[in-house]
Amino acid sequence: MMSRSYTNLFELASGESPLPSSGFSRAGKKLSRVATVPGVLSELDDEGFSSDAPSSVSQDRMIIVGNQLPLRIHKRADGSWNFSWDEDSLLLQLRDGLGEDVEIIYIGCLREEIELKHQDDVAQELLENFKCIPAFIPPDLFSKFYHGFCKQHLWPLFHYMLPLSPDLGGRFDRSLWQAYVSVNKIFADKVMEVISPDDDFVWVHDYHLMVLPTFLRKRFNRVKLGFFSHSPFPSSEIYRTLPVRDELLRALLNSDLIGFHTFDYARHFLSCCSRMLGLSYQSKRGYIGLEYYGRTVSIKILPVGIHLKQLRNVLDLAETESKVAELRDRFRGQAVLLGVDDMDIFKGISLKLLAFENLLTQHPEKRGKVVLVQIANPARGRGRDVLEVQSETHTTQERINRKFGRPGYEPVILINNPLQFYERIAYYVISECCLVTAVRDGMNLIPYEYVICRQGNDKLDEALGLNPSIPKRVCSWSQNSLGARRL
Repeated sequence: MMSRSYTNLFELASGESPLPSSGFSRAGKKLSRVATVPGVLSELDDEGFSSDAPSSVSQDRMIIVGNQLPLRIHKRADGSWNFSWDEDSLLLQLRDGLGEDVEIIYIGCLREEIELKHQDDVAQELLENFKCIPAFIPPDLFSKFYHGFCKQHLWPLFHYMLPLSPDLGGRFDRSLWQAYVSVNKIFADKVMEVISPDDDFVWVHDYHLMVLPTFLRKRFNRVKLGFFSHSPFPSSEIYRTLPVRDELLRALLNSDLIGFHTFDYARHFLSCCSRMLGLSYQSKRGYIGLEYYGRTVSIKILPVGIHLKQLRNVLDLAETESKVAELRDRFRGQAVLLGVDDMDIFKGISLKLLAFENLLTQHPEKRGKVVLVQIANPARGRGRDVLEVQSETHTTQERINRKFGRPGYEPVILINNPLQFYERIAYYVISECCLVTAVRDGMNLIPYEYVICRQGNDKLDEALGLNPSIPKRVCSWSQNSLGARRL
């Protein structure tokens, strides 16, 4: 049996789509057929790959695929590149949850554009020193893929924002969809360069690569393939407004395991599969399975946790102790409220600032005694909505500081520059309360990091001659009420 959704994806990736060309089609023959039932693949016309190839790998190996490699990149004065691990990356932290005998290979993009003449050297260096395989995407194609389809269509929709006007995504652009599929095909090619299909486990991450499982399942029918969604999955009433809704669902169902943060997201996905594809599912003993063309697709709830060992290690650093002492001296006599958010439309930063302004208005005795420190991480997307959030945030901050500020007292401190991890931890340690005001979020780990840092600051307090065990509080803004919820 063959699904029309599969052939649509292959036509897009091979440049034979009937859709208007965007200049990003990839040359090559159209794949002749798609395997959708268990068994041995028959001969393939392109490149002769087969899942029956003998394996040369003697140990378990995990191939982790994400939009970005867990690397920091810096260009030296002589034009060469310096690479180091990004300790904040969730993809990098996954290795601590795997056995020591598991080899890990990362596949993803780099944060900086590498000139064509340097790409081979960079790829060789990353493979030898970091076991990373970079996917080099042409800038114009990447822009349509990431800033176009991902951030203009998928990201808002998955956070329950419908394209009701040209300012909110606008009309669906099929050239962006074609770019999305083409980039997923490039990622699939990178996986195929290194995979041993009978031995390796492939773990695909997040909504940027939702059609990647189709390309891998087509080539290697028995590949062990998992997909994990880091974002919310919307209800069927919202998701069905996406014109390519069936294609994305069928592509994801080529995975063996699909993981979500919460039961609600998994339930929404199952509801979409039921209402749009007519699929039923079974649930027993905590196991949820979908039967899809003779294969059982497992659905699991796998919430992301925090890296306790990393937090403890950073808390013990001399740099952290020094930064904590500096911040406590700076905010002596003042209670610090802390916010740590990405600068995007769903984090509710403006709501937080308005609530703080209301606090100072209704309680004049708090003026000079309470400070709100807002750490604003750089926006991951771009466009008019991001610019409006940035402008509104800065305007509100300036108004509050003009209204309530005085020499030696700045009510709202906005930190736009990226902080080192130990600096962020230091702010956790000295703050009296952490405010989480996201109106819609996938899995926010900030509250849990904050609680652990406050519990683990006794050693720092003792070293600094302070009283340990300061009460810790996390307030999160409830999207279903006008009040705050204390965790």
